[in-house]
Amino acid sequence: MRRTLIAIGILLVAMPGAALAQAKGKGIRLWNLTTETISGFQLSPAGKTDWGPNQCLNDKDKEVDHDERLRITGVEPGRYDAKVSYPNSRQCIVRDIEIRADAVFSIADKDLKDCTK
Repeated sequence: MRRTLIAIGILLVAMPGAALAQAKGKGIRLWNLTTETISGFQLSPAGKTDWGPNQCLNDKDKEVDHDERLRITGVEPGRYDAKVSYPNSRQCIVRDIEIRADAVFSIADKDLKDCTK
């Protein structure tokens, strides 16, 4: 009986911390499924060209390799267009990305439109 009460007490103390960690989540993240390393990633509300800051600056090496995830900051959930830049000066647009809170969204080569070099 005593062990059961101690176990229940430990669970009650640990639960608020676990709930807080779950609520905090890991934030919004981009998963680069393109075949190239990305050096620039800017978001704008869908249909506009109000490009925000380069999110690649959030990464320690300032680039996002293939199959790497990038933490996105300062963005609320919603629909966005993205400007994707590569080290070789190529730029492409990805249209109408749905971004959800504490979720991962991805871009792949098939999503890239209106590319320039």
